[in-house]
Amino acid sequence: MADTADQKKSDHRSGRKRRLLPPPAWWPLPVCALLGLAAGGAYGVLKAPEYAATSYVVAVPDDTTEPATALGFAQAYGRIATSSSTLAYAQPRAGVTAKELRTQVRAETSPDSPMIAITGTSRSASEAADIANAVADALSLSSNQAAKNTGVQLLLFNQAVAPTDPASPSAPVSGAVGLCAGGLLGGLWLLARPGRRKEEGQEPSVVGEYASLPAQGEHSETKEKESVR
Repeated sequence: MADTADQKKSDHRSGRKRRLLPPPAWWPLPVCALLGLAAGGAYGVLKAPEYAATSYVVAVPDDTTEPATALGFAQAYGRIATSSSTLAYAQPRAGVTAKELRTQVRAETSPDSPMIAITGTSRSASEAADIANAVADALSLSSNQAAKNTGVQLLLFNQAVAPTDPASPSAPVSGAVGLCAGGLLGGLWLLARPGRRKEEGQEPSVVGEYASLPAQGEHSETKEKESVR
């Protein structure tokens, strides 16, 4: 009976130890991945969709101007497309304040083409198109005032239309991005975790203990010398 009671106590203690085992060392990887998935999905759901519309203007040289000159002026006009003077012309037609207009428009140029892409962004598809067209018209009007001196004219190549789909990422895309980011952070934590450094720091001491032990041949030689004595 005593042996049975002792066995039950030992089984109870072993079962308790099994229940208190620490989690596996790789637990931060799935946890961080799940947290990133949740954060990315929540961002995609809660953030209002944003639309983008783009209009294009092209720099056209006159009969006395070389095409390379038009390319250079396209680069210059692309830089002033978002300047205060251009946005002041565009603000009444865009229907937003000058401060908002500055943050809702961008201009891009190409080193191989005398074309300027003007993109307007907004939570409203029609407003995004209005912003792009307003800035494109303002840039064309202000630059064409100096066309007699520069020999280059800006013409509207393609007018922006209201987009049907938002440019901002959807909830599944945001969740996938968050999942990848969380997994990456979890992997980096595993590589740089304190326990890993501690284990790596203990390796030289273990090697040193084995190195301090006498070799098998040396041990036998010592025994032979003691027996001769």
